[in-house]
Amino acid sequence: MIKFYIFLIFSCSVFFYGIAVGHYEIFPFDFIQSSKSLILNNSEEEKNNILIYENNIDSLIEINSENDVFDKRKNLINFIWKNTIPYSSLILIDKNIEDLRYSNFINLKSIDKLNIEMEYEINSTAYLFLPENSNNELIIYHQGHAGDFIEGKDSIEFFINEGYSVLAMSMPLLGMNNNPIIDLDNFGKIKFTNHKQLRFLESSNFSPIKFFVEPIGVSLNYLENFNFNAYHMMGISGGGWTTILFSALDDRISQSYSVAGSFPMFMRSDSKNIGDYEQIIPELYRIANYLELYIMGSYGSERKLVLIYNEFDPCCFSGELYEKYPYLEVISQKLNLLDNGEFDVIIDKSSNKHEISNVILDQILDDLDS
Repeated sequence: MIKFYIFLIFSCSVFFYGIAVGHYEIFPFDFIQSSKSLILNNSEEEKNNILIYENNIDSLIEINSENDVFDKRKNLINFIWKNTIPYSSLILIDKNIEDLRYSNFINLKSIDKLNIEMEYEINSTAYLFLPENSNNELIIYHQGHAGDFIEGKDSIEFFINEGYSVLAMSMPLLGMNNNPIIDLDNFGKIKFTNHKQLRFLESSNFSPIKFFVEPIGVSLNYLENFNFNAYHMMGISGGGWTTILFSALDDRISQSYSVAGSFPMFMRSDSKNIGDYEQIIPELYRIANYLELYIMGSYGSERKLVLIYNEFDPCCFSGELYEKYPYLEVISQKLNLLDNGEFDVIIDKSSNKHEISNVILDQILDDLDS
C-alpha cells in the first residue's frame, strides 16, 4: 500500500510539473521546444529535398538520341586525353609469373603481369588470371581505395572457378602501383600517394583522370590478341566508380557491375561520403553527369550496366539512401527511348558492410549467364 501511495504522489508531481513547464516555460521548456523544432525542420528539409529531386532529375539528362551518346563520349575523350591518342601508353608483359598469394586457386592455369607506364612516371600494374577450364570470356575486376586487388581475392577466385579469365587492377597510386616523386613548378618535389594530389597535375594540356582509365584501355587493346568472346567489368567502391566511367567511354565492355561506386551529385549532400578527387571534378561532370554516364555505360547492343548498393553500407553510397532518391525508372525510360541497352539497380539487403557479398557474386554470375 505504501508503494502505491508513493507511486501516486510521484505521478501527480510529474503531471503538475509538466503543466507548469508548459505554462511558465521553466526547465526543460527550451530543450523540448528546440528538439521539437529540430525534428520538424529536418522533416521539412527532407520533404523539400525530395520535392527538388522529383521536379529536377529528368531535366538533368541531356541525352535523347544515339548522337547525344556519341557526342558526350567524344567530348569526354577530348577532355581526358586532350591532344594525345587514347590508350597509347607503353605496356610491358611478364608471362607466367608466380605470386604465392594466389597459389591456392584451384582452376588457375597461369598469371601474366601487365605494367602500363604513363606520364610523370605513374604506372599501373595488373594481373591477368587465366583459368585451366575457360569459357573464353574476360572480367575486369577493379579494386577501390582499399588498395591492392588482393582485397578482392575472393571475387577473383569465384569467377576463375566459373571459367572466366580475370584482369585485376588497382586505382592509381594504390596497391602495387608506384608513388613517384614529381618535381612541380612553384610547388617543389612531391611524393604522390593519394588522389587529392593529382589536381596539381591538371593543366590545359593534361588531365589526371587519364591515369584512371588509360591502363584499362591499353590492357584491352593487348587482350584483343586472346580473342575473348566478351569483355565484362566489375568494381567495388572507387573501382565501381572506375567501372562506370570506363563503361561510358568504351563500348567494348558488354556487362558492367558497380558495387557502392557512385551517386548522382544531387544525392551527395545527403551522403556520408561526398567522394574523392576524381568523383567531384566539375569540368568532367559538366560534360556528362552521373545520370548521363549511367546511360552511356548501358547503351549499345547487348550492353548492360548494373549499380549495386549495400543496404546499410557504413562507408558510402548506401542502399538506404538510394531508396530515398531512386532513379532506376528515369534511366530506364531514357534507354527505352534510345531502344538499345539495359540498366538496373540492385539493393543488397544481405550486407551491412562495404563489400561485394557472396549473394551479389551469385547474382552477377546468374546475370552473365542469362
